[in-house]
Amino acid sequence: MSEIPRPAATLFDSPFMRACRREPTPYTPVWLMRQAGRYMESYRQIRARVSFLELCKTPDLAAEVTVDAVERLGVDAAIIFADILLILEPMGMQLEFSPGDGPVLHNPLQTAADVERLREVDAAESLSFVMQAVRAARTALAPDVPLIGFAGAPFTLASYMIEGGSSRQYTRTKQFMYTQPQAWHALMALLSRNVGRYLNAQAAAGAQVVQLFDSWVGNLSPADYRAFVLPHSREVIAAVTPGVPVIHFGTGTNALLELMREAGGDVIGVDFRVELDDAWQRLGDVAIQGNLDPAVLMAERPYICRRVQDILRQAGGCAGHVFNLGHGILPTTPVDNVRALVDDVHELSARGPS
Repeated sequence: MSEIPRPAATLFDSPFMRACRREPTPYTPVWLMRQAGRYMESYRQIRARVSFLELCKTPDLAAEVTVDAVERLGVDAAIIFADILLILEPMGMQLEFSPGDGPVLHNPLQTAADVERLREVDAAESLSFVMQAVRAARTALAPDVPLIGFAGAPFTLASYMIEGGSSRQYTRTKQFMYTQPQAWHALMALLSRNVGRYLNAQAAAGAQVVQLFDSWVGNLSPADYRAFVLPHSREVIAAVTPGVPVIHFGTGTNALLELMREAGGDVIGVDFRVELDDAWQRLGDVAIQGNLDPAVLMAERPYICRRVQDILRQAGGCAGHVFNLGHGILPTTPVDNVRALVDDVHELSARGPS
């Protein structure tokens, strides 16, 4: 696999890119999951005109909300506006985003025959609207602001495909995994191949970093993760074009951190259910992303500042820390609190550990 062209010096040496490589930075870089979302008035105005899926599939609008979030918040990286489930449509899944109910897949997988009917995806063609949005956002962003591409990890995508939507216990997913292991691994292998190609297509279109979201994997035991997930996540990460840092993120993964590290990633994202310093000690020589509880942003600013200080203190000024939330920004979050968070991270980390 060929190397991608090295980005311009200002982009390559930006604090976010340097942190992904575990190099010293003048301050801790920060970006936030769901930094373009319903908590922003500008986003709500666009959503009043178009549905969520229409927004994802309209490159100019997707690029606009991507760039707008960076400019309003002053974060150190952009993440392309899309959704992890978009890749499932060209694979043969019937996807709908239902108001109030979230994503629904109307033809959930139940048997090996259902898996066999799924299709391989030419990401650059079938998801061309994502690539167009990446190119448009990259053109509009400041030259020193990296752009993150992303995809859902195989387990999380498979869970949606089997459950038909979100779940609390993932009973159908686990039953499928346990009772039809051959079909399960066939599904995961198919997803791994296509997710890897999708991430590389985003990198080729202009993303400097990619993130693999394994949002639901925390529902598994370590033994199940090792047997049913780890080889496939490793396959995705190993397939990413050399020179493109990979952020490997999951929620509820305190019991899985060492296994996720084994699966791969230049940066391991941790959620708010684990202390950052404990997680980093367990993970070893790797960059780390996290991990303020998103609900903290509903508090008064002095409390937010104290919690930021706590996380920066846990990071200890070590190279390789990317500040983020432990999950996405909540829809009712005051936007002024988000801006204050970004300012606090920059200002407090520039002073050094205290």
